[in-house]
Amino acid sequence: MTAGTVFRFAEFSLDSTERQLLRNGVAVSLAPKAFDLLVALVRDAGRLVTKDQLLARVWPDVAVEEGIISVQISALRKALGESAAFIETVPRVGYRFTAPVETRPSAVATATGPTARANDVYELVGRGRTHLLSGSSLMLPAAVESFRAAIEIDPEYAPAHAGLALARCARASVRAAPHRAEYAQAKVSALRALALDPHSADAQVALGTVLFLSEWAWADAERSFRRALDANPTHTEGLLQFGSWQEAFGNFDEGLHLKHRALERDSRSTLVLVQIAMSYWHQRRYEDARTWAQRAVDVDPRHDLAAECLASVYWKLGDIDRFIDETARRAAASGALESAVAGIRRAGEPMKRAYEQTGSAGLAQVLMKAMVARPHDEAHSPAVQLAVFCGAAGHLDDAFAYLDQAIAARNPALVHLSVAPQWDTLRHDRRFTERLREMKLPDTSTRRIRQPEEP
Repeated sequence: MTAGTVFRFAEFSLDSTERQLLRNGVAVSLAPKAFDLLVALVRDAGRLVTKDQLLARVWPDVAVEEGIISVQISALRKALGESAAFIETVPRVGYRFTAPVETRPSAVATATGPTARANDVYELVGRGRTHLLSGSSLMLPAAVESFRAAIEIDPEYAPAHAGLALARCARASVRAAPHRAEYAQAKVSALRALALDPHSADAQVALGTVLFLSEWAWADAERSFRRALDANPTHTEGLLQFGSWQEAFGNFDEGLHLKHRALERDSRSTLVLVQIAMSYWHQRRYEDARTWAQRAVDVDPRHDLAAECLASVYWKLGDIDRFIDETARRAAASGALESAVAGIRRAGEPMKRAYEQTGSAGLAQVLMKAMVARPHDEAHSPAVQLAVFCGAAGHLDDAFAYLDQAIAARNPALVHLSVAPQWDTLRHDRRFTERLREMKLPDTSTRRIRQPEEP
């Protein structure tokens, strides 16, 4: 329970120090355990709290049946009246408090004492979670700083370390920093969080993400994701990453199902929308992929992966004008100089002519030359893109040379090498099967993956 905190929601004020619930300033009578249960739910507002977690927090030293929870929940709903809907039941799993909650220190807390410091930690972690769950790449630096600040105040608070691990994984996924260093630091934070709290779903998701996207330890990643979802079956990032893991092994239906479960929880999250777009991309359902990628771009125009997915879909659909427009818009949104954006638009005519003359191979040839001539930083290594462009242009030896560079760097984009359509130009080559075997990924060449004809 959080000492010295006042939680405000709707017309209620819940003071955990004074053990008092007020509705519009009037005291509401609650039994002691019902009060403790309400604090436990409000503290994690917006997040699922499982029955096991509630038993551990509210009845830590007493062996009771889980049926006691429903009895106290019923009492709480009666006390809250019309606001009882704020307590959402997740069948067979637990409960979630759905109202927006504001926190402030209790009036009895000292400004410099341990209670005030604890309040600061909870507030910082809550702020970091809000930034992270927004799904916006713009909020990631603020999320990292919030979790770091919380750790500086209380180095033993597991949720702060777990949150920092998730934030670092998110930064790596949008290429805001060199992925290997960012994932390595995320793993340190995740393991620290698990040492403090072995049941942390956030930490298990972060660890699984590192094992999946950076270390390519497929079985270990699966175990971490399953442990996370056992602890919190509606964990947004856990559902998305485990869905992505399923798709890497060709389990498209299961992957999409997991991602839609995440959508039920966070319908406006760019992260969720992009992941669903990628599910359809891997299935070669390009119109569906375009729809979901556009939704993601509408929420966050600067989200690099959403814009990249949308541009790639236009290429596959043969809509080169929109491919060029989206590529230029993506560059402008990322802060590129006006001259660079203008350069992309000037290159549009040569790209269209190349596509009209020789199709995707000609367009890939133009893009390949432009990318080779452009400087790159460590966070935006071009090896994967060059491998794709070389393959599409028919330069297979060069394509495999760049692919080997990306494999050596453990580029996260390669986890879907077995299924992603951008690699279809290489699948007929025995060297591609050798790379899959090296990465311990399945060879899907014998499976039926729908290959649309080029427009």
